[in-house]
Amino acid sequence: MVVPELRPWRAARPHVVRITDAVGPRLARAAGIVRPPLARAAAAAKPQLARLTRAAGPPLARITKAGPHAGDWRYTAGAATAGLALAAGVVTAAGPWDTTGQRTAERDRAVALGHAGGTDHGRTDDSSRTSAAGAPRPAPSAASVLTGLGGAADTVKSAPDALPTTTGLKAVLDRLLADPALGARHTAAVVDVTTGKSLYGSGADTALTPASTTKIATAVAALSAMGADHRLTTRTALEPDTRELVLVGGGDPTLTARADDGGWASLRTLAATTARTLTTRGITQVTLSYDTTLFPGTPIHPIGVNPNLAPVTALSADEGRTDDSTSGPATRVSDPAADATRRFAALLNAAGVKTSAPGPSKATTRAQTLATVSSPPLSTVIERMLTNSDNDIAEALARQTALATGGRADFAGGGKAVLAQLKKLGLPVTGAAFHDGSGLDRADRLTAHLLTALLVKAGDPRLPALRPVLTGLPVAGFTGTLSTRYADGAAGVVRAKTGTLTGVNTLAGTVVDQDGRLLAFALLTSDTTDPTAAQTALDKAATALAGCGCR
Repeated sequence: MVVPELRPWRAARPHVVRITDAVGPRLARAAGIVRPPLARAAAAAKPQLARLTRAAGPPLARITKAGPHAGDWRYTAGAATAGLALAAGVVTAAGPWDTTGQRTAERDRAVALGHAGGTDHGRTDDSSRTSAAGAPRPAPSAASVLTGLGGAADTVKSAPDALPTTTGLKAVLDRLLADPALGARHTAAVVDVTTGKSLYGSGADTALTPASTTKIATAVAALSAMGADHRLTTRTALEPDTRELVLVGGGDPTLTARADDGGWASLRTLAATTARTLTTRGITQVTLSYDTTLFPGTPIHPIGVNPNLAPVTALSADEGRTDDSTSGPATRVSDPAADATRRFAALLNAAGVKTSAPGPSKATTRAQTLATVSSPPLSTVIERMLTNSDNDIAEALARQTALATGGRADFAGGGKAVLAQLKKLGLPVTGAAFHDGSGLDRADRLTAHLLTALLVKAGDPRLPALRPVLTGLPVAGFTGTLSTRYADGAAGVVRAKTGTLTGVNTLAGTVVDQDGRLLAFALLTSDTTDPTAAQTALDKAATALAGCGCR
């Protein structure tokens, strides 16, 4: 029995959850817990802090409209002492960032750390520490929370040269990890992202069931195999002489038939372009078929039919969902490829091209490509997968990794390809086992050591293509599977991938500690009996890291 991760993808656009006016109060509470003396400063600044981050589509959709291979998009900086830096031209569309490349949540915490200057918000001159008509006092100026790995400039003012110590971390974490809610078996690791130094470990080399934190490994493997700019393409091909039109699946799990495509590859656009091309050739009737041969093997996960995952196929629209949802558990169609092709046929018919009832086929090498639609860059797809814990994307990307490295694109082949890529990167894979890309398979095994190593690797400035692994992590109290957690904890300071199966609760990500250090952490538990209590215990441990200088 799988306990689903029930978190709606609530954005009007598929990539970014809107941060509402509640951001300010959340940050005030976060500052109160992480550094109590700063709570009043954060509260005073909250109208300034309540930023709305709205994505007008997936990141880079507008930047790369010139075509599926246009642009040479690259992240330009490594993991930061207290955040991550992105190219300024990209960050405005890449989730909760401001135009300087700062996570807005982290910048707002930096506002709370400073105590001078700022905008007056239009209040009248007032020498007192209160404002007329309840208007806020001037917002404190924000120190930069961004710096490259090893850099000395632009660090948070309070960031120390000294790292947290193992003794200090043990004093804080050992007691919290002994909580009975975390079950009979639990492991943990904490690493400084800037230096890569291991700071804390408890059973860190013991492999446990990772649940959805497996997606961190899938993301690293996919990006390292294909690159951040890679796109997944769906096409139509016309067989010469026979007028058989083949809808060829390219393994894009984000293909959509919705009227508002949100910047993702659109089945409607593909149908419209295909119909125009056919009619210019004088063709108004075709035999329609579909090709899913890119992904061989069974489409059904070993867990069986399950609302957390559609049958895995190279062709699907809207993840085979039978409702209007865009994430989370939902009833799925039994044959996503046939369903997508029937919807495609209806679109062609509406455009004046009649079709036969569709059936499976395989496009020959002689077939002429008529039209294509491509996904946003892989970086964007990865971020959606991680933020939303999207199982459908994870399984597709494991298969794409297998294809990119010469493997078989099925469940077993995807798992082998992920493991091989991690070995290639020199990561500590002893004890690791991958039987899928999503973590739904209970036979998957990861160690806390490997999870933190993956996060540190994603912050390596020599590997900028891996940066979406960090930028895609849900932001505590703001986005994705952490949007309703940490409301009274380290909101905006913890960014982590969650994992939940029956008896299994995991959490792995990054946290900015009280002194401005960026730490990677991984917490894995097995044999838990109360998922809510286990989740709360994990959140307490992560919050403690945020509030701890631990020296």
